[in-house]
Amino acid sequence: MNKLIESIEENPVIAAVKNTEDMDAALGSPVSTIFLIHADIFNIKELVNKISASGKNVFIHIDFLEGIGKDLKAVEYLANDIKPDGIITTRIANVKFAKEKGIFVVQRFFLIDSQSYNTMITSIHSNPPDMIEIMPAVMPGIIKKACGETDLPIIAGGLIESKKDIIEILNAGALGASTGKKELWML
Repeated sequence: MNKLIESIEENPVIAAVKNTEDMDAALGSPVSTIFLIHADIFNIKELVNKISASGKNVFIHIDFLEGIGKDLKAVEYLANDIKPDGIITTRIANVKFAKEKGIFVVQRFFLIDSQSYNTMITSIHSNPPDMIEIMPAVMPGIIKKACGETDLPIIAGGLIESKKDIIEILNAGALGASTGKKELWML
């Protein structure tokens, strides 16, 4: 098994660092892996070196890397000059090229409905990354949090497969559940 996968398996919490102010907290935490969600051409090398020196794995979300294109040359630059443990991207071309360059690739998917789910499955079968990240993650938890932060009614939808899913959504505080599964319309 790949050492990066083993590391995440041993410590499944990953720090997604969105700004440099949060870097020290991530480095001081027990996580083994850091996702750099935001960085730029001027600080990326320093951040990667700092994370690597701490013994943690570092992945760069190339789609959010400022000052560097989101194209194949950016992937090549990261592989040759910055040397992270891996990259995160939503782009199929970057997945393929990074794998050719020997870079570990996490492909991020935003799942908003069954069509985006089917697109994800097709994509990972035709051009498999090393790992996928599915967003949103735990919907009942997000629903409960959102219900606590607003008085507006909340309806949850997308990826609902069963009566159990609907019960969990409602128990989390949602007013209703929107689904395209006709068999669930009869509940």
